[in-house]
Amino acid sequence: MGASTPKETRQANKGATVHEKATRKDWLGLSVLVIPILLVSMDISVLYLALPAVTADLQPSSNQTLWILDLYGFFLAGLLITMGSVGDRIGRRRLLMIGAMVFGAASVLAAFSTSPEMLLVARALLGVGGATIAPSTLSLIRNMFHDPGQRKEAIGVWTAGFAGGGAIGPVIGGFLLEHFWWGSVFLVNIPVMVLLLVSAPLLVPEFKDPNPGKFDPISVGLSIAAMLGIVYAIKHGAQDGLDATTVSTAVGGLILATLFVLRQRRARDPLIDITLFAERAFSAAVLVQFLVIFALTGFSLFASQYLQLLVGLGPLAAGLWLLIPAAAAALGAVLSPTLSKYVPTGAIIAGGLLLIAFGSLTMHFVGANSGIPLLITGMSLITLGVGAASTLNSDIVLTAAAPEKAGAASALSETGAELGGAVGIAILGTIGTTVYRNGIENSLPPETPPEIAGPAAETVGGGMAVADYLPAPLADALRELAASSFIDGLNLAGAWSAGLMAVSTVVVFLLLRGKATSS
Repeated sequence: MGASTPKETRQANKGATVHEKATRKDWLGLSVLVIPILLVSMDISVLYLALPAVTADLQPSSNQTLWILDLYGFFLAGLLITMGSVGDRIGRRRLLMIGAMVFGAASVLAAFSTSPEMLLVARALLGVGGATIAPSTLSLIRNMFHDPGQRKEAIGVWTAGFAGGGAIGPVIGGFLLEHFWWGSVFLVNIPVMVLLLVSAPLLVPEFKDPNPGKFDPISVGLSIAAMLGIVYAIKHGAQDGLDATTVSTAVGGLILATLFVLRQRRARDPLIDITLFAERAFSAAVLVQFLVIFALTGFSLFASQYLQLLVGLGPLAAGLWLLIPAAAAALGAVLSPTLSKYVPTGAIIAGGLLLIAFGSLTMHFVGANSGIPLLITGMSLITLGVGAASTLNSDIVLTAAAPEKAGAASALSETGAELGGAVGIAILGTIGTTVYRNGIENSLPPETPPEIAGPAAETVGGGMAVADYLPAPLADALRELAASSFIDGLNLAGAWSAGLMAVSTVVVFLLLRGKATSS
């Protein structure tokens, strides 16, 4: 496939452009592209619900628990840039199908894991497979939908599909967790992968760069090593503080990132087009992707634990409650393209961040006895803002680059998003873990047996579990202490997130002031 198609005629990439409307086959192809996004979103959401069962069965440490959650995102972030460029070269549909096979195989490994280490390996392989999915699907949308209005609608459907996976995942996962073992939540990926592998060749056209230039393995190595070094430093620093490991990996990652950028500026055929960041809108869009997923993933972890461990709901009931925030995300994704016809795009994206700030502030006031509605209100405000901002963000990113480079451009956006997710779990999750641990250690009687004090101080799930082995008065006291310590961590994370999002709202609004309404 060439860089230009009969659907789109360009005049030096700028100026007047004639766009042909998408066909029925294009819209059917879009439904195929939503399938893997549903799967990725389901995989994330069901893991949150399965976490109590996983910790009870495999007994990971608190550090391993956080790694089980965010190792997928770290590998995803490290490989996205490479995979985006590979898709532009070998074909985006082909890369999507290769990734689907890897994702399916890793799902089987995760389902039958017998140790925390085995599950960690499976999560890493899921990240490798997942790194092919988001940039491939988004860049295919860029090439299938050339009309600006239809493209925003298609991206809205894609984003709503991601939210839909978040809605379906907890319900399916909750049902499976109540009737089968926790590994069953990974096996649901298999029929979805089979459906994708059968339908994609029939409905999704292949696109690739006709003149990709020479492949640069040195740039690939630099990008992967730099990203993994930086995200490991963030993870380790959030968990263990500013020690020698944190400083050395952060410095090493930043040095490699600098070398990568310098190489891209000088290279004849760069892996990514660094000059895209000279556009304020593109830079702002990548920043926003980082911020919205930062908040979403961080608070999703809190919400699932609150519903199951503090309120006492089963996985299915918790999943049904989490349908409400997922529906809010889908609503924001579907409505924002229409709203952008009347309201400047920059104002809508900044408004999405402001909704996230209000949602985070709401989480600051959630208490052990405040009830489910306040928690769901906070989460729904967050997800509504995420849905609205992400849809228009993705359109900015996809249209900033030439069509044949859409894979690499979307990979940059998804790298920001996945890094935001990993950092959200690392920072907000670690705030919660640290506050919880300090609350338990400072309040437990000194004579508490180590076999009780150890697990109780690790996680709120551990505290609730060991309370079952104590006499009634002591058990109730430990449960109350675990709940109040968990809430203290949630409240502090909410306050910090609200402040960050409020400041970011102003910054992003100023950066996107020039983004007018869509035609």
